[in-house]
Amino acid sequence: MKKLVIILCVLSFNLSYSQDPIFSQFFTIPETVNTGFTGAYNNTKAGVIHRVQWPALNFSINTQFAYADNWFEEIRSGIGISVLNHKETHTRYNLTQVNLNYAYEVQLFNEFYFRPSISVGYGAKDFGFQNILLEDQINVFSGLISETTIDPAILQDNIMYFDYSSSLLFMYDRSWFGITVKHLNKPNISLLYQGNTELDMFMSVHGSLELPVLRYNSDNALFLLFNGMKQAEYNRLDFGLQYAQDWFTFGLLAATNPIRSNPNSHFLTSINAVAGIAWEGFKFGYSYSFNMSDIGREGGVYELSVSWQGGDSSNCFGCPKYSTSR
Repeated sequence: MKKLVIILCVLSFNLSYSQDPIFSQFFTIPETVNTGFTGAYNNTKAGVIHRVQWPALNFSINTQFAYADNWFEEIRSGIGISVLNHKETHTRYNLTQVNLNYAYEVQLFNEFYFRPSISVGYGAKDFGFQNILLEDQINVFSGLISETTIDPAILQDNIMYFDYSSSLLFMYDRSWFGITVKHLNKPNISLLYQGNTELDMFMSVHGSLELPVLRYNSDNALFLLFNGMKQAEYNRLDFGLQYAQDWFTFGLLAATNPIRSNPNSHFLTSINAVAGIAWEGFKFGYSYSFNMSDIGREGGVYELSVSWQGGDSSNCFGCPKYSTSR
């Protein structure tokens, strides 16, 4: 029975925690989805985003992402660091990953820029299985508990690995489009000693494209937002609109499951509302996801973000406008 429980745990964790955390505010803090933004806008910038998922359930998930980077004009490159932490409260599963990010800039023509980037990370997964007790650790005669076991199904409490990713980013005026591929080396995240479970590659196509409807007023802009993601059998497409002016922005997006492997799954999974304000170079964002599935009263999903940008480009909130100082 104990081995059966362990096998179920192995299968559950390998399936559940091979998926990357996703942020609804990918356009507010685009560094979460594309490292090509490292050092973008000709300045120094930093930010943090905190996500809470399903707080009303006994399975709530908390995720934080923080970054800081700088632009180096002499080598036309951006260099930065980012930290991701992901924790599930019930099982005490915890992921922490630190990445070093590098982006190089190429001016193709006029205001059109191309920014390829690479990212090298070191991750640690802690599954909190230190309290599991296996059968051969129990001495039924003396009542003593051994700290060692010869059970071949023993689990690793900690997994550490190197991770490599790459992104491409195209920027023109207030619009941008990007492609990201994470886990190029498919690191081993198996819970079993000498096991081999590859972390599936995460692919994303994303963008924020300005629509011409508000071109008559330079203080206002309307953007088409999209973020298509795929990782193994998991897929998701977020799309919607964002209205922005110099100090305020509001967006509304639909999170969908376009390729439904299960015919009973929902196509529309949630509606995400995002609002933000800007003040003295700082940008504050808040989003809330309204669940459209039958999961029940889960408490929703909300995100809080704060970012800071130096230079003149920080005056344009919600407009991913490339630096006018170039």
